[in-house]
Amino acid sequence: MQKIIMIISLCLLFISCTKEKTDYEAEIGTEQPEKLEFKEAYSFEKNDFKVSVEALNGTLTKGYNELRIKVFNKQSIAEVNSASLGFLPIMTGIEGKQVSCPHRYQLTYNSAEKFYAAYAVFTEISSSENKWDLYIKMKVGTQELQIKEPITVKEQTNKNLNMVSFFGNDNEQYFIALLGPRSPKVAENNLLAAVYKYNKPLTPSKTEFPDPSQFNYSEVKGFTLKLDPRMPEPSMGNHSSPNNKDLVQGEDGFYHGVVNYTMTGNWTLNFIFINQNGKILKGTEVPKDFTPGVEGKKSELFIDILF
Repeated sequence: MQKIIMIISLCLLFISCTKEKTDYEAEIGTEQPEKLEFKEAYSFEKNDFKVSVEALNGTLTKGYNELRIKVFNKQSIAEVNSASLGFLPIMTGIEGKQVSCPHRYQLTYNSAEKFYAAYAVFTEISSSENKWDLYIKMKVGTQELQIKEPITVKEQTNKNLNMVSFFGNDNEQYFIALLGPRSPKVAENNLLAAVYKYNKPLTPSKTEFPDPSQFNYSEVKGFTLKLDPRMPEPSMGNHSSPNNKDLVQGEDGFYHGVVNYTMTGNWTLNFIFINQNGKILKGTEVPKDFTPGVEGKKSELFIDILF
């Protein structure tokens, strides 16, 4: 009799999961573009020069943004490939507090594809309370120019590219931004993340605002992100999956792992953030029990996913 009850319960759970999956697809709402290409998001002119900022599909979004900066001489229309470029995004809050986000300040020129390589991990979307400006410091030959222009950061509609910022047990501020997979499949997926740390300034600013030394970030090197993906919805019973791999840093500076999505729906990537000395800086183990009807508990450090 107990076996029959258990079989009926599992069937009901399967039906519930199927219904939930349909609801998830409706909740996602927006289809992700199949073709991604760099398009101009902003262009600024200063004296004899035009600066073009290109982003994927021409939009800046919360989270990790790979950017391409191009500089042109307005009169000759020639590209400038020998400029010294400083790139600094600044967000001003409602009380006037100014902060930045992980970014590459001093840009290098990619001679093969003809652009200055940049990135920014925007931590907030633009709003009436949070306004972003882009500061570019440029030197071409003997000319030194400074550009300040407002930019708009939009919500990231692809929830597989979410991010999180937090303070570790060492009282340092860290940032984890997901770069992939952009379009997960019901399979084992290569998981890609960028991890950064805010470097607290050692001395007060002695130069005119904005001083890059006050807004400095660096890649986190040699850490480990232990991974435990779960489906926390009550109908899913804290369901997990096999064959996942923790994220470790690759030669490209990004963190690589594997996440096995066994079905579509709401997933939570539970992390434990461990430094190179084996010390846990953030994150907690989550229960591994099967708990149908009860929402699964999340780690102290997590990123929600929906696909």
